[in-house]
Amino acid sequence: MKSVIFKTVAPFLTSLMTLFSIFVLLRGHNEPGGGFIGGLIAVSALAIYGIAHGVETVRHAIYFHPMAIAGAGLFAATVAGLISLVAHVPFLTGLWIYPSLFGIEIPLSTVMLFDTGVYLVVVGSISSVALSLEERGGE
Repeated sequence: MKSVIFKTVAPFLTSLMTLFSIFVLLRGHNEPGGGFIGGLIAVSALAIYGIAHGVETVRHAIYFHPMAIAGAGLFAATVAGLISLVAHVPFLTGLWIYPSLFGIEIPLSTVMLFDTGVYLVVVGSISSVALSLEERGGE
């Protein structure tokens, strides 16, 4: 894209959308949101950045191959289910722990691990498809 305004605004918009996608991810099961919608917002941010600056810039920015990101997400989601089996409860049952960090109790759950895995699967798989389509569209 040759628009100077779009190229100037794209990094700011990408950062803002990525931050919002993490907010939606962390909102999770208690409110509307979660890993799938958060992942779609993150991929939209990468798409905007790719339109403005090109595919190679996006590939360099995400550092890992998109399918490796999807694989890590699938692994995280599977581990979230296996933890419940180890605890002798049905597969994908939500389990909670409450570690204390600097005197503040932080609730962590297998539900959050599963949502993060879904987030990574969506970001990795859809960005892989989008980047390959953009590369072929430039020929």
